[in-house]
Formats: sequence, structure tokens, C-alpha cells
Amino acid sequence: MPPSPFHRPYTAVLVVPTGIGAAIGGYAGDALPVARAIATVVDTLITHPNVMNGAQLYWPLANALYVEGYGLDQFAAGRWGLRPVHRNRIGLVLDAAIEEELRWRHLQAAEATRATLGLDLSDYVITDAPLGVDLRTAASGATWGTIQRPDSLLRAAEQAIQAGAEAIAVVARFPDDTDDTTLQNYRQGQGVDPLAGAEAVISHLIVRTFQVPCAHAPALSPLPLDPSISPKSAAEEIGYTFLPCVLAGLSRAPHFVTTPPVQASDLWADQVDAILVPASACGGSAVLSLSQTSTLVIAVEANSTTLEVPLTALGQRPVRAASYLEAIGLLVAHKAGVHPQALTAQLPRLNRFGKNIPPFGR
Repeated sequence: MPPSPFHRPYTAVLVVPTGIGAAIGGYAGDALPVARAIATVVDTLITHPNVMNGAQLYWPLANALYVEGYGLDQFAAGRWGLRPVHRNRIGLVLDAAIEEELRWRHLQAAEATRATLGLDLSDYVITDAPLGVDLRTAASGATWGTIQRPDSLLRAAEQAIQAGAEAIAVVARFPDDTDDTTLQNYRQGQGVDPLAGAEAVISHLIVRTFQVPCAHAPALSPLPLDPSISPKSAAEEIGYTFLPCVLAGLSRAPHFVTTPPVQASDLWADQVDAILVPASACGGSAVLSLSQTSTLVIAVEANSTTLEVPLTALGQRPVRAASYLEAIGLLVAHKAGVHPQALTAQLPRLNRFGKNIPPFGR
């Protein structure tokens, strides 16, 4: 249903940081059901690849904006705007370290999205040197990583952009380690995604350098069959590549507005009504930026992570929701202009100034 002409559209941001073992959103697209539900009660949903990507599985949401994490931080800080588009031409960058057979698997996935989904892809680029992905784990259990040849990645991305690409999909060869305990825990739905932190480094670098949409899919050898795999990680077990969801997301990812002129359809941080984030992972740039504004911050307690960074420790008072189900109820009430206490059996009396009822949701 379109928004009322008498009220401005309601915009929400959904953030689940990557590589921190989020109970919801720390696996293979398992936060996508949350995004689907939220998208039905808001006019515009802004979220990022970690929420929307599910390897070969994805779900198109007409009112969702697929925004890479660095770009989302710049948007939340008010430095960049978001410009919705109907279609992007996607440039595909492949790591020179990818073996020939595995490269063909990814190229066939890309061709399939052209033939089956009608996506617009330019000719692919192979980096002039292996990128050299290195995976790391912090003391907290969060994962991160580095690439040895960022210069090669940037040259390849620049070549794709010069050829007309409006968004960049990167496939880098990641290390295979089927005996690694972290990987085995992740496959059982009990650990931290060992790849996610390094993936974020790759996409951040391209977005920061070129201000174009970007997302990453790792290239890995297929893992041995394990009948005990958790449903949360099962999406990564059903094919040779994680590329389809990335290409689908980038196909309509909004462009970044970094310089004038602006357009009426551009979206800016002061139009964000609410942001949802795991209660223990509130130290990210986007959350900190929006928490300084009138944006409603909803901290979801059920989405536990390896971090312990509540917004209260940073001097802020978010609205706490026990679950995403409760958080969606708060969004509905906020959009309707209804104070949550009016939905409960007990409504406190008004007091003299200084003892009033708390702000929305508190």
C-alpha cells in the first residue's frame, strides 16, 4: 500500500554487523526473513549485503535498498545520500588466484543470472595478480582479514568502471581449510563466519575508493557432505558459488550521492525514522551517527553476538526489544504515531513536568 499523501514515507535501517557471530544474521542469509517482515511494515528499508545475501538464495524486496557497509556508514553520518535506480550494469571482478574450473563455475553462475533473471553484466575482469586473502580472528572471536594486493583489486575495479560498470561484484579466492574448528562450528550453526570479516575489507576498499555499490562472494572448493549441517548455514552447501545473491542485490543497489546536484528522490540520513541493531553490537559507525539524531534506535536483545558493546555504555538510551517480533511491533506503533504504553493494560497518569512518561518505547 503506498504511503498516505499527507505523511512522509517511513524509513528504517536494519543493521546486523558481519563477522561477530550474530545469532540472527551471522550465518547464510538467516536475517533475510527479518528483512522480509520489516519491509512489509515500512515504506523504505535500508540494509546491507550481510542481511540480504544467502549464497544461491535471495529474495527481491521492491522497497529495500541494498547498501554496502562503508557506504551505509557514510550515509548515516550525513556525508552521502542514496539515489534509487531501476537497474545497474554490474562489473564482475575475479581474483587471478581462482583455479580455472572454479572460475568457470562462477562465470556460469553469472551467465545464469543474465539468462534467467535478465541482469545486466559487463565483460568480466581478472586481477593482474592474486589478491592473497588472509583470514584472522580477534580475541573476542570476531573475524577479520586482509588482502596482500589491494592495488591489484583497485586496478581491476577501475577497469570495470571505465568499461561502464555502475556496481562491482568481486569474487576472491579464499583459503580452504575443511578441518578448521571455526569452520566446523559455523557449519553447525554455533560459531562465527570465518570469511565475513575479510569480505567486508574487500567491499569497503572499493566503495571508499570509487563511491560505487560493491559486494563480495568468496570462491571456495566445495566442502565434503555433512548430513548434520545446521539449517542456518545450509544455503552455503547447495552449490559451487555464492555469487547469485550478490549479483541480484547489486542489480538495483542505490547509487551514492557525494556531490551536488541532488534529486528529489535522493534519500538522506535525516529521513531515517528508525534503526534496528543487535543490543550487544552498538559500536558501529551507522548506529552511533543515527543515535545522535531523532532516529528511534531499537536494540534487539535476542540477537546475541560475540561483542559486549551496548548503546547504554556509550551514554545513549535505545529502546530495547526482546526479539525482532517485538521490534516489528515497535516499528508499527512508531509509524502509526502510537505510544507503546497505550497498547498495554497499564497507562501511567500524567505528572507535573519532570515526572512525565518516558519517551517512545522507554
